[in-house]
Amino acid sequence: MITRHVVAQQLTRYLHGEVSLAHLVHWGEEVMKEEEFDEADFEVIRDVVARIGLADVAAFGLTWEDCTSMLARLGYRATVVVESGKT
Repeated sequence: MITRHVVAQQLTRYLHGEVSLAHLVHWGEEVMKEEEFDEADFEVIRDVVARIGLADVAAFGLTWEDCTSMLARLGYRATVVVESGKT
């Protein structure tokens, strides 16, 4: 079952650089075809996952603003932490 939390986790993995845009888009496409969404949040989850599935189309893309907006719709807030690359 796909919940708000599951979708937020996938977006977070993308923003942390743990998965590529292609991987995120593939996940979104597969979820739209094969998974059930939590009925309590069906519309929000469906809309966000559908948007993720279109992110590889040049006209749609996926910006930081898109990600923060989708996370906000899911009930999350994105923040940025910048760390020195020097050790």
